[in-house]
Amino acid sequence: MREALPEYRVTARNTSVQSENLIHDDTVARQYGFAGALVPGVTVYAYLTHPLVAGLGRPWLERGTAAVRFVKPILDGESVLVTGEVTARGRDGVEASVTASTASTGTCAVLTATVPAANPTPVNLGRYAAAPLPAERPAVTRAYLETVDRLGTPQERYDLARADEYLSGIDDGLALYRGAQGLTHPAFILTQGNRALSRNVRLGPWVHAASTIRHLGLSRVGETLATRGRVRSLYERKGREYVELDLVIVADAARPIAQVLHTAIYRLPSSDREGSDAGAASASTP
Repeated sequence: MREALPEYRVTARNTSVQSENLIHDDTVARQYGFAGALVPGVTVYAYLTHPLVAGLGRPWLERGTAAVRFVKPILDGESVLVTGEVTARGRDGVEASVTASTASTGTCAVLTATVPAANPTPVNLGRYAAAPLPAERPAVTRAYLETVDRLGTPQERYDLARADEYLSGIDDGLALYRGAQGLTHPAFILTQGNRALSRNVRLGPWVHAASTIRHLGLSRVGETLATRGRVRSLYERKGREYVELDLVIVADAARPIAQVLHTAIYRLPSSDREGSDAGAASASTP
């Protein structure tokens, strides 16, 4: 029998107004066929995780999985309704689905999740060696991405000040993220996927299309996250150039906390009038 997760309503915020990714700028976003600046995909993901964590708690943060796909744009100031349900419970674990929608657009993003009964299979860190970031980022091209063996490893400290700033930006008031012993927000972890791309190459306007996340353990306020990885695949669809990154995020240099397959449209047609049908309509935060 299906059971509803707690309903969540939030006013969307463009948390990347100052980003170098100009898909978050009204004027530039309209040039690509959108109605205005896009709310970052990772921010939309933060909204989607709220019912999951409210309903399923720490086990999902510790060993759960998520597959998120961004379907239509969400714009700054729009009211977002996030609904979800547990779709199955069994001895192998729990399965759930979550949807974010707006009154004007309908379904904007969808997420499927699991909480496996067993502990996650460990990742082989030997396949994800750390590497220095480029001294000067090259302009993104398919030819360049095809040559990348290892991505440079960005690092970001999630201290108390950064946590407070981040939680304020996404309007998440769940208590388990708060204070000096708070857990790292899962959307902040996913944001590291964006940084793995934007800290390695110089991008024009770009769009976060989808991500698959496998949690490997908890991370807490005070830890530094480092993101190791490689380019897994490159492809073109309807004139848009996609890249998929295979990433592992580690806490304090050694402990894997998440594995992420991160998909982005790194090059849009110069006047993408099909933008709302891209199958990737929420933009990423660099």
